[in-house]
Amino acid sequence: MSADFWSGYAAGAVGIAIGNPLDLIKTRLQAGDTSITAAHSWKQPFGRLGDLVKGITAPILGYGALNALLFVTYNRTLLLLGQQPELPASAGKAFAAGTLGGLATFIVSAPTELVKCRTQVSAEPKTSFTIAKELWKEGRVRALYWGGGVTSMRDAIGYGFYFWSYELSKKSLSSKDDTDKQAALKILLCGGLAGVVTWTSIFPLDVIKTRVQTQQLTQPPTLAPERRLLIHPTTQQNPDNMPTTASQTNANLPRKLGAIEIAKHAYRTEGLPVFFRGLGICSVRAFIVNAVQWAVYEYLMQVFRH
Repeated sequence: MSADFWSGYAAGAVGIAIGNPLDLIKTRLQAGDTSITAAHSWKQPFGRLGDLVKGITAPILGYGALNALLFVTYNRTLLLLGQQPELPASAGKAFAAGTLGGLATFIVSAPTELVKCRTQVSAEPKTSFTIAKELWKEGRVRALYWGGGVTSMRDAIGYGFYFWSYELSKKSLSSKDDTDKQAALKILLCGGLAGVVTWTSIFPLDVIKTRVQTQQLTQPPTLAPERRLLIHPTTQQNPDNMPTTASQTNANLPRKLGAIEIAKHAYRTEGLPVFFRGLGICSVRAFIVNAVQWAVYEYLMQVFRH
């Protein structure tokens, strides 16, 4: 495999390991649990130390591969566009290459995000592997890609801004006279800024994605009764106490809503602020995670080049 593949894989895995506790808070806030605030959720969701890494298996395995695919596609696209991956001259071409890279990650990001989000909001202590098996049993490959459309849109737009903002800030801040320490600090700063810019640009899409993927697992206490019936699983009483078949159980569940339906319903019931719930904690996570990711990636690329 190429240097950018392994550098991207390692950077993605390290970033997820660092950012998972904050990502857990973000996901639960996005899923609609308005009974907690970001500050209070430090105590509430983390009843056990193990909860700090809840849902981390899928993203570490998946996001490492995703990041590797992302950087390989990005760098190859830049070369095709006549740019040097180390420092592309055109920010617009960096955006285009990032968008294509984001689209290329769909095959990994869609099932990874689905398993991660469902693991994080599940009321029962389930592992990522258990969630993946349940999804496979529910609908094979198709079930693993539920919410894939809005996920691919989020990734294409987000990674376009990601590489655009990183290369632009790097070009503005870097200098040939920088010492190794100064260069490293600037990479951390540029990576952190790129993370914040990216998540700010796509956060409403990410909220919709999270709600699409977790709509039958969460039931926030503040939701109106009619909304609970609309997007959450319901059970019908069996007066004869007869065992129900799998088809009968599925018949009792409401159909899953698409991204547009979820977005419309969220806006009608909770207003515009719902699309930015959790942005604060997400921005903190984005700065930390992406600063570390870019530092690891740039360092490993230098090692491989030498």
